[in-house]
Amino acid sequence: MNTEVSPAPTPAPVAKNVTAADYAYNDRYINRELSILDFHLRVLEQAVDPLHPLLECLNFLLIFSRNLDEFFEIRVAGVMEQLTLGNESHSPDGLTPKQVLEQISKTAHIAIERQYRILNQEILARLREEDICFLRRGELTPAQTAWVKKYFQEQVAPVLTPISLDPAHPFPRLVNKSLNFIVTLEGKDAFGRQIDLAVVPAPRSLPRVVRLPDELTDGKEHHVMLSAIIHEHVSDLFPGMTATGCYQFRVTRNADLALNEDVDDLAKALKGELSSRRFGRAVRLEVTENCPKQIYGYLLNEFELDEDQLYKVDGPVNLARLLSNFKRPHLKYDAFTPVIPKVLTKSENIFAAMRKQDILLHHPFESFAPVISFLREAARDPQVLAIKQTLYRSGANSEIVQVLAEAARNGKEVTAVIELRARFDEESNIEVANVLQEAGAVVVYGIVGYKTHAKMILVVRRENNKLVRYAHLGTGNYHAGNARIYTDYGLLTTEKELCEDVHRIFQELTGMGKMAKLKKLLHAPFTLHSHLVSCIDDEIAAVKAGKEARIIIKVNALTEVQLINKLYEASQAGVQIDLIIRSICCLRPGLPGLSENIRVRSIVGRFLEHTRVYYFANQGNARIYCSSADWMNRNLFNRVEACFPIEDPALRKRIYQFGLLNYLQDNQQAWLLQGDGAWVRAHPKQGEPLYNAQQTLLESFR
Repeated sequence: MNTEVSPAPTPAPVAKNVTAADYAYNDRYINRELSILDFHLRVLEQAVDPLHPLLECLNFLLIFSRNLDEFFEIRVAGVMEQLTLGNESHSPDGLTPKQVLEQISKTAHIAIERQYRILNQEILARLREEDICFLRRGELTPAQTAWVKKYFQEQVAPVLTPISLDPAHPFPRLVNKSLNFIVTLEGKDAFGRQIDLAVVPAPRSLPRVVRLPDELTDGKEHHVMLSAIIHEHVSDLFPGMTATGCYQFRVTRNADLALNEDVDDLAKALKGELSSRRFGRAVRLEVTENCPKQIYGYLLNEFELDEDQLYKVDGPVNLARLLSNFKRPHLKYDAFTPVIPKVLTKSENIFAAMRKQDILLHHPFESFAPVISFLREAARDPQVLAIKQTLYRSGANSEIVQVLAEAARNGKEVTAVIELRARFDEESNIEVANVLQEAGAVVVYGIVGYKTHAKMILVVRRENNKLVRYAHLGTGNYHAGNARIYTDYGLLTTEKELCEDVHRIFQELTGMGKMAKLKKLLHAPFTLHSHLVSCIDDEIAAVKAGKEARIIIKVNALTEVQLINKLYEASQAGVQIDLIIRSICCLRPGLPGLSENIRVRSIVGRFLEHTRVYYFANQGNARIYCSSADWMNRNLFNRVEACFPIEDPALRKRIYQFGLLNYLQDNQQAWLLQGDGAWVRAHPKQGEPLYNAQQTLLESFR
């Protein structure tokens, strides 16, 4: 990798007679919902990218399914709610909720058709070449057919509950995203009733993919879908009747929690809301392509949906659960072992290492183990008096939670600030709170109305009759599993003012009083946004004075209009701006007279890009910040976030080169945003070598 400091790009020529005033307000922004849908499409394209091994391509296809599920559960459901409430107002891009839903439907239908075409024509075909087969009913040998029948009778039928649809049995409440079958019937049941329709829900306890025994497949990996097994034997569930049709379907529901913040006990109120998530308003219906119109019409009527919300699929309706544990290493990414910084391996303990220097961890290339070791050593060190930590996504069985519980049992003063409302982790976080409370830790739920999203650990240790603070600050969650697939930064530090700031934020979170006055940390919802505006203003002033000016921002999303407008202002002044945005970007780059000096790219690859880094040239004395916050309204105004400066020159240089310039050189996994909102895959220029940022980092740390 080129480790030299990169000069700022040459300013783009401004089109004559074009100014920012020539752009209508709505023409300056990209719709938030359509932008995140575009990100999901970039993920889908990874399923046919030759850079990825075959089973990883399959995994990207399934990630796309899970992403799209959440997109409908949260984003589409939210827009539908606006429509229901009669909201006809325009978002900054000029679209009404009705127009947004129409565009989502059009794009999503095309994307899902492409998804199943990739599955059937690309991935399943290539898997067959590797002797990994998903057999259809007509492909089974007599011996396999007999085995499947026995499997159905012994493992499947006993847990199925067929539900006839008649006046005594109204249409059942079906769980969000569950696999179900609607069955057309002929004949009379045991009570002499003429039943035409029945619904058969598939319990989630049943595996969706069943591997046939090796002795029936010559040792090859042959599988049968649960849906095929139920379809083949569905008549057995209705003795004396004949099933004339059997069709898979799945309904996606609104899964956003409508929690009243004015409650006495947040945990208790949240528990009450979690069950409603399974039965929220329907937002999408998926059926198999062969489902007759009268059947899917009946289902649409039951779920109060129209045909724009119907998705016919050429395959299983629940693709997200398709992945099996295939033991084919050559079809997966090469394994790698995250490294541990030498300063940690050469020190007697982590506290001694941190006293020597600030330690920057770049996950997943560097191990998450030092973070766990930091807590474990603190839990067992007799000189440690207190441990404080924020937890956003973790899990009761995680090593971090177990170590915190151990510390509490060892008599340490353990305080955990747990964000119960981390979406889709609410139930897990309630369990974490219970585990820690039972161990004797003090558990608080942050600030009502503001999610606690900051990533902080503070350890207080007695040394030579003085209290010394040690801190960890990060851009990502305290989740060891995520730390192997998400890129994130973590800073282990003893810098006195930073540690004091962390202490003050914890006091702010657990107590009451005025806003904490911090010396070095920036934090939302108080100082972060205004400081970012000030930093951009400084770059504008610098370029107007003929000085060096450059901005590089790497975040997951950019939606906050004030910052977008400030970046437009900087571009017009001549500041060179590079934005590395993983998913949502509402800014339009490259527009003459408005944003011609702004370039936007998205990196989609093996690892989920999650680092948040803000770089401002500051006339040669660069400011570099790492943060838990994206540039979104919710992060800057409705969450508690921490943003920490990187002050060590060596660490600043490392982040600049490896965390920013490295990604600006990528021409394999990068996508470039155009002024019209389209994303175009980056390609090497003529004579330019291939460059893969994530692979470069893997090789550098290896």
